[in-house]
Amino acid sequence: MPRLTLPQLERHLFAAADVLRGSMEASAYKEYIFGMLFLKYASDQFETEQKQVIADQRSRGRSRAEAEQRAESPSFYKTFYVPQRARWDQIRDHLHKAVGSGLNKALEELEHSNRSLDGVLQHIDFNRKVGQSSMSDKKLRELIMHFNKVPLRQQDFEFPDLLGAAYEYLIRDFADSAGKKGGEFYTPRDVVRLMVQIADPHPGMSVYDPCTGSGGMLILSKEYVEESGGDGRNLALAGQEKDGSVWAISKMNMLLHGIPDADLRNNDDGTLEDPAHITGGELQRFDRVITNPPFSMNYVADAIPFPERFRYGYTPEKGKKADLMFVQHMLAVTRPGGMVTTVMPHGVLFRSGDEGRIRTGFLNDDLIEAVIGLGPQLFYGTGIPACILVLRPVGSKPAVRRGKVLFINADRDYREGRAQNYLEPEHIEKIVSAYRSFQDVPGFARVVDRAELAENDDNLNIRRYVDTTPDPEPQDVRAHLHGGIPVSEIADKADLFTAHGLAPDRFFVPKDDDYVLFADVVSERRDLRRLIESDPGVVAAESAVDDAIDLWWEEQEGRFDKLQSPGDLVDLRKDLIETFRDALAATPLLDPFAIRGIIASWWGESLPDLKALATHGYQGLIEAWVTTVLDALAEEKAKVNPLDHKVARALLPEYLDQLTGLEGDVAELDSTIKAATASDDEEDGDEPAEEALSSTELKKLKSKLTATKKQLKIEKAAFADRLAAASSALDDTSARQIVLDALEHDLLAEANDRITRHRRAVIAAFDTWWDKYRTPLSALEVEREAAAAKLAGFLKELGYA
Repeated sequence: MPRLTLPQLERHLFAAADVLRGSMEASAYKEYIFGMLFLKYASDQFETEQKQVIADQRSRGRSRAEAEQRAESPSFYKTFYVPQRARWDQIRDHLHKAVGSGLNKALEELEHSNRSLDGVLQHIDFNRKVGQSSMSDKKLRELIMHFNKVPLRQQDFEFPDLLGAAYEYLIRDFADSAGKKGGEFYTPRDVVRLMVQIADPHPGMSVYDPCTGSGGMLILSKEYVEESGGDGRNLALAGQEKDGSVWAISKMNMLLHGIPDADLRNNDDGTLEDPAHITGGELQRFDRVITNPPFSMNYVADAIPFPERFRYGYTPEKGKKADLMFVQHMLAVTRPGGMVTTVMPHGVLFRSGDEGRIRTGFLNDDLIEAVIGLGPQLFYGTGIPACILVLRPVGSKPAVRRGKVLFINADRDYREGRAQNYLEPEHIEKIVSAYRSFQDVPGFARVVDRAELAENDDNLNIRRYVDTTPDPEPQDVRAHLHGGIPVSEIADKADLFTAHGLAPDRFFVPKDDDYVLFADVVSERRDLRRLIESDPGVVAAESAVDDAIDLWWEEQEGRFDKLQSPGDLVDLRKDLIETFRDALAATPLLDPFAIRGIIASWWGESLPDLKALATHGYQGLIEAWVTTVLDALAEEKAKVNPLDHKVARALLPEYLDQLTGLEGDVAELDSTIKAATASDDEEDGDEPAEEALSSTELKKLKSKLTATKKQLKIEKAAFADRLAAASSALDDTSARQIVLDALEHDLLAEANDRITRHRRAVIAAFDTWWDKYRTPLSALEVEREAAAAKLAGFLKELGYA
């Protein structure tokens, strides 16, 4: 049986959500999907382990009946023991009425049979009412039969933590669908990665998130330790979540990521009013606190426990200003030498009153190490920019950082998306590098001492210290009046042009000592892009990047042959990032952050494939790709084009070229027929088209179009068989080359994306000069006078003048 791939499983889970989508909001139905997924996985994996237990018992000489009886002992099972009522065959074959109640009882018995699930599944209620009614039996049966389509056994996964990766995808999809409510349980992973890299947890430390949400801060802390070469199991993870259903999601997320011992706790009142991590009557302390607490909440100060947490004062209970109360709790539970990294709204940086006094207390005790401003629309459900505060307990700052606060303004460092913006690896690298160096970076970061902060009344508004507002576009009055482009403006762009290998002189001719004009080769604005893209220096600079990557790849590709397990990827990642940075250091087109972003983005996108490669080898990865393509081919509304998949391009290039040719023929014939038909529909009195087709010719074209469409359909129908046959015919050497070529192709695509962005900046500079100075005021006046004279002539001819 083909192995289950990540794209397959993601499509399966997305389709499961489609079963319920429209019946209720994503924030309401997410627990149904998570509950059903967990039931199916636990039961399928139990069935596999049960068969092994029975086989082991039979090999010891026991009868079939004795072996099956002993296999009912929970002690034999590594994952979960599944009681009879929660087994999938019972749910699928016997649960037809009162389905919601039956599923609830299945979850209850599964929880009671496994200590690791204590309290987790009780928060999932398949009978929960949404509006005036609960989910119908018919809809729940539809969901059951959908999950029945795909077995969820570890032995079928393309890499070991496949289910954890798919679960993360599902959480992200729900956050996308839930909008503002999605932000209550999910922090975008690019922001989490930034925070974890700043916090820099190490093996042996404890990491705490007082507002756990789906658990991403803790999971990525473990992954960060492992990526850094440490043992992620030697990291104590703890967290608290107020919402019971979200807490259940986070617990399941931990279990599916292989973290059974995370100390996640749930209560109704939340961290401020009822902190759950208490030992011997005192709050537990942690080495790292990493969190994204709910913004702008109210709270109740009356009888709030552990008031010593709030030594710097209380914010107003009303007015939604509990943010600094959360920060004080974080500091109170941080060990000496520890660190707090938290997301905060910008208001805590400058509001006066009680918040201002608390802020002054933080600064007087030298608790604030860094304030990092982020770009807009990075978080779900809000376009308001946020910041990250980095704090350390009293006396815990490194000596060189004492009495100072680092301000980083990264409000312009993001990639713009349609509904949401994103931090890319180069943005994260730039921010983390500035934080670790703790030095001034013009227009980006600045170290400010306590005295200057006091002069500003302890206002920490980031733009007061680091203003990233771009300089206004220069406007040369003489150029606007008389034409020409100021030589000084061209000189200001010298670094941009030099990096891309462009010598701008060929685009201009002198006007005088201080101004130039566009050369004759530039007759229209659109000529600029064509000329820049084909410029020999530009082409050489861009080719130098590709050549450097090709050379680096040749040196490194042998490393992939040595992968034996996903654990080997840790050292590979570290070495590839370091050597890639060195290999491209001599190419001036890309700055160090862009270079790091290329390899980090490629690694992140390729990681599922690399895990499959490390688990099953080159042939196994190609089989997984083929399975993914065939699965997408069978799906009516696949989000990707199966014919455009890298394995299809590699195995069937001539066949795909043939399809492209047929599709082009269909488009051309269709266009010709539509044009001819349109000419036949012209109104009486219109002159016929010069080359109007006769009815006989039109009939021939339609017949040819029908035949071509039929041929295209036949060829596409053969795609699956052709792909499977080509895959089966591969030997190990061919499979290796296809995989390595595909991986390098993806890496070059990441590099070319950065190159294209840089080239657009070059083109934009020339476009701006064209728009500003191509037509001066003197020319506009001449055009105006000519137009006025022409109008006067018309008026005179008509007798109006």
